[in-house]
Amino acid sequence: MARSGDWVTPRLYGEPWFEKPVLYYWLAAIGFRLNLPAEWAARLPSALAALAAALAIGWLASKHYEARPAAITALAPVLFATTVGAIGFARAATPDMLFSAFLALAMASAATVLRCERLPSADGRSAKQSNSLPLICFGAFLGFAVLAKGPAAIILAGGALAIWVLITQHWRAAAKFFHPLALASFCVIALPWYALCALRNPDFLRVFILQHNFERYLTPVFQHPQPFWFFIPITLLALLPWTVLLWPAAREGMRLWREKSWKDSPGLFFACWAVFPVLFFSFSQSKLPSYILPAVAPLALICAMAFAGVVASPASQTVLKWTGAAIAAIWLSLGLSAVIWLHRLPAVEHDALRNSVWVAVAIAIIGALSTAFLAWHGNPDFVKLSVGLVTLLVIVAGFGVLPHLDPFISGRWHAQLLRNDRHPERIFTYHLPRAWDYGLAFYFGRELPEWSPDDPNPALVLTTPRSMAEIRKARRFFGDLEENYQGILYVPIQPMPRSSAPNPSPH
Repeated sequence: MARSGDWVTPRLYGEPWFEKPVLYYWLAAIGFRLNLPAEWAARLPSALAALAAALAIGWLASKHYEARPAAITALAPVLFATTVGAIGFARAATPDMLFSAFLALAMASAATVLRCERLPSADGRSAKQSNSLPLICFGAFLGFAVLAKGPAAIILAGGALAIWVLITQHWRAAAKFFHPLALASFCVIALPWYALCALRNPDFLRVFILQHNFERYLTPVFQHPQPFWFFIPITLLALLPWTVLLWPAAREGMRLWREKSWKDSPGLFFACWAVFPVLFFSFSQSKLPSYILPAVAPLALICAMAFAGVVASPASQTVLKWTGAAIAAIWLSLGLSAVIWLHRLPAVEHDALRNSVWVAVAIAIIGALSTAFLAWHGNPDFVKLSVGLVTLLVIVAGFGVLPHLDPFISGRWHAQLLRNDRHPERIFTYHLPRAWDYGLAFYFGRELPEWSPDDPNPALVLTTPRSMAEIRKARRFFGDLEENYQGILYVPIQPMPRSSAPNPSPH
């Protein structure tokens, strides 16, 4: 888009590509037009979207839990920002975080609409005020979500609201979301690009709507089948290290049930936005971990507010201690996992890498011991401590671990090494995973063709250790390579007569 000036039709290798809508591509292309470095242009949209989602749930915490101390309600955005799901997808060059952020903003707008109508805050107070702006924002944010990832946004938002209405019977309040202001703002944001893209590309609606939405959901055509329960452990992992806070959240829900005040609880409304994505995508025949990312923000909000309730209640000291013990156990498990992983590092020696991993292990052990000590004494500051340690771990990983693993997990290092190769037209890939193909294409700035064993000319082939065995079996390569290499290999190919003795002549 940035090079061609065509901001309507997404393209992959020059051909129309309708797997996802256009919003992420627009934002990344703007970054390239502003001459940002490639990494910034590709990843900055997701980072800004994660920030917007964090601010949205922080605002919700302050508005709907006004009785809680400000320092506690401020935990909601911080907990979200330090979950595994947010840390990962806030740095990913994908539309997933944009999609999740605009759904979180739509949830915040919807909660404001209902609060204007009848949804009380946690202290039982409600306010009557004009809801025109929240309705416009609800429609606009939902429109942006549709531009980010398609009609799934309507299904997730509508499903969450439908569950809440069925449970609470607040039919009149829910009807507000069909207000002309909400519909108009949605249409103004979402429809123009879809209409223009369909006019320019007659196959767009068929490919995008039928193939990449309905077929993806109803059939395993895209080869991502998983069991029905797949998203349960994925959701628990995405919430780490705060998964244990689901226990106080469940206790809070049981308390509201016993007091028969759950129908007007803001927590119930946010829980609907967390549960429905997991439930809906569990029925999908194509499952990827990113599908439940929209559930992480409302779950982080619920967990933060439930923990705030535990802190505020003198009768919940036992829960506080057990919660701290569980978080300490998570820290200890993380440290042990890092030690095990240290002994399975790729077969290359990087003292700096190993030192960084040991720093991460030390942080995890400190986290375990400190959390256990604070929890034993009933001090809730173990959550703040864990937030700081998670932040420190991200810094250690970003500066001390990942750069050394670049050759094994990213196409960036390989592209930089081969950028000035004397024969760029003879660089190929062979049976690489799709993620490697796309990553190499991004950093090379072009698609690398697939090598064929029938190609008689010398070539430089990027392949995997498993595919390397196929090349050797075809007698297209003779030489020594590191057998334990975990990333991709450079395989210099020189065809040789079968009768010749091994005498490699690399290209």
